[in-house]
Amino acid sequence: MMQKYLLLDRDGVINHDSDEFIKSPEEWLPIEKSLEAIVHLNQHDYKIVVITNQSGLARGLFDEKTLNNIHQKMRDELAKIGGEIEAIYFCPHQAADCCDCRKPKAGLLRQFAADYNVDLSEIYFIGDSLRDIHAAQYAGAKPALVKTGNGAKTLQNNPPFLTSLLTFENLYDAAKFITR
Repeated sequence: MMQKYLLLDRDGVINHDSDEFIKSPEEWLPIEKSLEAIVHLNQHDYKIVVITNQSGLARGLFDEKTLNNIHQKMRDELAKIGGEIEAIYFCPHQAADCCDCRKPKAGLLRQFAADYNVDLSEIYFIGDSLRDIHAAQYAGAKPALVKTGNGAKTLQNNPPFLTSLLTFENLYDAAKFITR
């Protein structure tokens, strides 16, 4: 059987987002039922990979050690209920840096595909913003939107093409749909 993967944005999908950035493990708070969604996906043989922009690094709001501690808290909270994340890919740059890894560009998704030798056309990437949707589309992955985080605002403020996009109330609803 071929390994199944699911790609997730972090802030606004797994944990509550903040206009002030998530700068410490204490500020990282899971969205209701998001960790249970990951456990559910793991139980259905999905490996979870997080794809996240973390421009707070370039802005000097936190360092890589702090980011690793935030991610360790996320992994620890998941482990307590039987879930796990396979890998985390992050872009440390600001938009002005014009890198290839910052979403909406597809560099992180392509790096994951190369590292795991997978075809992105069969893999969902779930996000809460237009840049997540565009990154999935540019990489050839299957985009989906959750209404948590910036998702509801993204739906309200963007072009009609989003009406045909797979959209879910939250990550738990998306997980139930994907594993049906």
